[in-house]
Amino acid sequence: MVTAFVLINARRDMIGETAEALENLDGMSEVYSIAGKYDLIAIIRVESNEKLAELVTGHMLKMEGIEKTETMMAFKTYSQYDLERMFSIGLD
Repeated sequence: MVTAFVLINARRDMIGETAEALENLDGMSEVYSIAGKYDLIAIIRVESNEKLAELVTGHMLKMEGIEKTETMMAFKTYSQYDLERMFSIGLD
């Protein structure tokens, strides 16, 4: 499982619509509106780096409301929750 965090600058008049469109993409785990330098943060959980690249460069960067992104990949999870088990329910 590959986990990535994508910081997003969106068009000011399309932040809500962009967040809603993002949450419908396959592999998108969560989308948050945030304060600060960026407008949104998307948490992606996919099976491979190839799927991550396809999602970010093939889908997200073509969305009308997205102006700029910065993607960070997670190496290791430190959590009191078993995230791998929670997100693998129903997957082959």
